[in-house]
Amino acid sequence: MSTSYAKAHWSGTLKDGDGKMNFTGYEGPFNFRSRFEDGPETNPEELAGAAHAGCYSMFLSALIGKENLEAKSIDTKATVVLGDDNGPKITSITLDCEADVPGLSEEKFAELAAAAKEKCPISRLFAGGTEITLNAKLSS
Repeated sequence: MSTSYAKAHWSGTLKDGDGKMNFTGYEGPFNFRSRFEDGPETNPEELAGAAHAGCYSMFLSALIGKENLEAKSIDTKATVVLGDDNGPKITSITLDCEADVPGLSEEKFAELAAAAKEKCPISRLFAGGTEITLNAKLSS
C-alpha cells in the first residue's frame, strides 16, 4: 500500500479569496480566476489532469514492460473539462498519448493503451460518472 499527501489552504470568499496547494515540495497559488476565468495560477482540475496523465503513462509503461518491451517515451496530455451537473463537476477528461516503443505493433499498442485507460488508479477513481476519453498514437 502507498499513501500520498497533498494539502490546500483557502481564505476568503469563493470569488475574492485565495488559496495555496502543497505537495511534495511544490507550493502554488490557486483562486477563482485560475479555475473559472483565465488566471495564471493552478487549479484543482489542472492538478487532477496532471495526476491522470502521469498515472496513465506509468501504467502503460508497466503493461509495455510485461510484453518484454521498453518505451523510449510516453507523452500524455490530459484535457479536463469542468462543467455543471447540479453544481461544478469534472464532466470529461481526454487523454492524448503518443508513445515511441520499438518492436510494438499498432494492434498491440491499441490493446495496451485501452487497458491502461481502464485500469490506471486515477482512471478508476474517475470511473464513477466522469467520462474518460483516450486518444493514443504510436510514433516510430
